[in-house]
Amino acid sequence: MSGERVHRISHAVDVAAPAGVVYALVADPVRWPLYFPANVHVEQLDYDGTQERLRMWVLADGQVRSWISSRVQDAARRTVTYQQDLLMEPAASMGGTWTITEDGPQRCRLHLEHAFSAVGDRPESVAWLTRATSANARADLDSLRTVAQRFGRLDALTLSFEESLRVNGPPELLYSFLYDVLNWSTRLPHVAGVEVDEPRAGIQNVTMQVHRPPTPAPATAAPAPAAAVRTVRSVRVCFPHAQRIVFKELDPGGLLAAHRGEWSVLPDPGGVTVSAQHHVVLREDALPPAAGPAHLRSTDAPRSARAARREHEALTQVRRQVCQELGRDSRSVLQAARAHAESAIRAYALPR
Repeated sequence: MSGERVHRISHAVDVAAPAGVVYALVADPVRWPLYFPANVHVEQLDYDGTQERLRMWVLADGQVRSWISSRVQDAARRTVTYQQDLLMEPAASMGGTWTITEDGPQRCRLHLEHAFSAVGDRPESVAWLTRATSANARADLDSLRTVAQRFGRLDALTLSFEESLRVNGPPELLYSFLYDVLNWSTRLPHVAGVEVDEPRAGIQNVTMQVHRPPTPAPATAAPAPAAAVRTVRSVRVCFPHAQRIVFKELDPGGLLAAHRGEWSVLPDPGGVTVSAQHHVVLREDALPPAAGPAHLRSTDAPRSARAARREHEALTQVRRQVCQELGRDSRSVLQAARAHAESAIRAYALPR
């Protein structure tokens, strides 16, 4: 850096949750794509219990930007400091600190400070960095506050599952099928249309028209017709050498508050496994009344064991429904990818 001016911006929120809970969320960045709207994907490159390095893909002012950050966690002081090593353009430097200050056993204040400079100190770059950083900071703090304040129910509202198939075919063909999402409308019965914008290699902004009824939201809404088409917008980060594609749905509806996942191709000595992972946070205010949180019920009276059991059963049914709907479409993609790879092998093996 050669004399660029350092700019500082600061944001804070009060959180009705213990300071330790908030610190734990800040200190677990791999899960941020489920909690923070702008975070698409985070990979932890190394971690020794205090210091870590992260590769991050984040939406900034509508564009996917990537950088590598070094972070230092201080659990005793409840601070996490970070500095970008591989910088987000057009920054010449970028760093900051998360600070959680206790304000009683069930309250705290979460403060996020950024310090950055722009290449050449150009006014337009400073304005863009200020706008993008401030917008993401406000969204992140609001989301983290929401997550922290329902921390006691977070395990019940979060679910992860995986679908996988064994394939007798080349992994390269499987990955190419998954990567060529633009062609899915001609290969998959549930996909009505696809638009793809790839601003740079490996980053795909996907808008997909899907033939399936949306999950009713709120739960009392009438079911959609079976032939309904809904729009699914997502960002995908592709890793061709690792044969992985991670994705995040940008505006999930119905029962989903957040949805991210991964397509992966895993060769081994006996063949190839192609899989789809899904990670979901349920939208609490869209749950059926029997599965909803206490503040959505009409009475403040303590729950009976029977009521608690009904709530558990209703939430279990919702979780099963979400897994069935996402799993059905995943299996359709995996089966089509397998057919694509194995048919190529059979075609090659035919006598000429």
